[in-house]
Amino acid sequence: MNHTNTQDEAQKQAKPLTPKVKELIANTKSVILATVDAEGTPNSSYAPFVEENNTFYILVSFMAKHTKNLSEGRKTSVMFIEDESATKQIYARERLTIEATTSQVERDSETWNSVVGKLKEAHGKVVDVIAEMKDFILIGLHPVKGSYVNGFGSAYFVDENLEIMEHRNDVNHQSK
Repeated sequence: MNHTNTQDEAQKQAKPLTPKVKELIANTKSVILATVDAEGTPNSSYAPFVEENNTFYILVSFMAKHTKNLSEGRKTSVMFIEDESATKQIYARERLTIEATTSQVERDSETWNSVVGKLKEAHGKVVDVIAEMKDFILIGLHPVKGSYVNGFGSAYFVDENLEIMEHRNDVNHQSK
């Protein structure tokens, strides 16, 4: 009996619980953003966020490249990742990467007021100041699909509700 194959099969069958995904999000204050401009030039950045009804909201300035990219509805990827200082293995940090669509929230709408209030609660009074600046807009990031990794060989597809679907690959890492 090949002990390695048995372990590999057991790992593929043992899905992590969706609450583990939600816990990673709850323990993260900002989201890493990957956007592209009209010419396809990539841009990476970050923004503090809050979640409401399975949408991640960020308050961002048009002075940042990513804001124009987000406001024009181009392809977007967001990542939540375990703090480097808390990880046991830097190569296997827990992370959730999501493909997302975007929408701009109308200033002073019910959603704007609710979300800006939650941002202030989560990130402090600075939100009052930046929410009044006209170059700041509120963007909703709506998950489409993604992947969750919580260790070597432990990668899973997630759906738009961030529910674990299945193991991400059937191919193990190869040695030389």
